[in-house]
Amino acid sequence: MNPVDSTAAPLVLRCNANHVVTLTLNRPQARNALSTELIAALQAELDAIAMDTSLHVVVLAGAGSAFCAGHDLKEIRAAGYAPEYAEALFEACSQLMQRIVSLPQPVIARVQGIATAAGVQLVASCDLAIAADTARFATPGVNIGLFCSTPMVALSRNISPKHAMQMLLTGELMDAATALRFGLINTLVPAAELDAAVDHLANKIASKSRHTLTMGKAAFYRQAELPLAQAYDYAKDVMVTNLQIQDAQEGIGAFIDKRTPIWCHGANP
Repeated sequence: MNPVDSTAAPLVLRCNANHVVTLTLNRPQARNALSTELIAALQAELDAIAMDTSLHVVVLAGAGSAFCAGHDLKEIRAAGYAPEYAEALFEACSQLMQRIVSLPQPVIARVQGIATAAGVQLVASCDLAIAADTARFATPGVNIGLFCSTPMVALSRNISPKHAMQMLLTGELMDAATALRFGLINTLVPAAELDAAVDHLANKIASKSRHTLTMGKAAFYRQAELPLAQAYDYAKDVMVTNLQIQDAQEGIGAFIDKRTPIWCHGANP
């Protein structure tokens, strides 16, 4: 067994500020490729954040010039393409993407450079995404004989089927303007303005009731899985429950009284 290098830099950097936590993938020398260890480190951070009621918004970023280049192909080759290794790797990655979706807090992708394969999967799994004009996106697995099947799950739930198939079948690198047109990202800004744009969006969301954000995010993904009539029945029940929460009553009162609401972030009246 190799000894643990206590001097090694953390695989995920964490910074908390004003109810917003930023997680930065920290393998810049590997373009933040999702090694087994990086997936585990990010999963652990998200699991801890899910339990922290002081945090309202998560920003996911990448260190260096790339956001995330997908899976670590060198690690995959070194493992001899073993089925047991591949099963564990792709299961862990799938659980990570589902953790982002199920996280109580909204997650914003901050994309400054390339996002390819599972890196696109990360962007598509986040609730929102802001990209610099230097960002590039691709699902290039088809170019190396390994179709981007797991990235396809998140991608096909974000953009139209024909746009998703275009990305998956061609493997071509597309610019941020095309990603915006496809609906993969919310906003495109000059690279020099990326941090300011992400901070503005994150702080704007973080200023809302945390309980309302959590309830709303969960309801959004749940209703999307249901037939229309069931979705309305479910959403109706969510609205009734939401109305009984103190923050909703405070917010309505503040709106009527023309004042700024004072959130308690979920306590019942």
